[in-house]
Amino acid sequence: MITCYIRYEIDPTKVDAFEDYARRWVELVPKFGGEHHGYFLPGESANDLAVALFSFPSLAAYEQYRTDSLADPDCQAAYRLAEDTGCIRRYDRQFLRPLT
Repeated sequence: MITCYIRYEIDPTKVDAFEDYARRWVELVPKFGGEHHGYFLPGESANDLAVALFSFPSLAAYEQYRTDSLADPDCQAAYRLAEDTGCIRRYDRQFLRPLT
């Protein structure tokens, strides 16, 4: 199993748009065989930090998801939402493995 950890720098004036984006991906990742662990939004911390965690059985399964999601209309709509609203300033992606 591989878990993708994404750290987002978001526009704090566009948290509502980011929440819409995040809710879409929570529903989309399982469609491609992954398990979404949720998004974590600013609380008592920096107002421009958000985090997402989701897992796939392997890095190869994750790569297939990335390829397939590019052709999926619902995924394309989520990508467009982020681009059109500018709610995401930047993001960093890391891959982690669980301790067994």
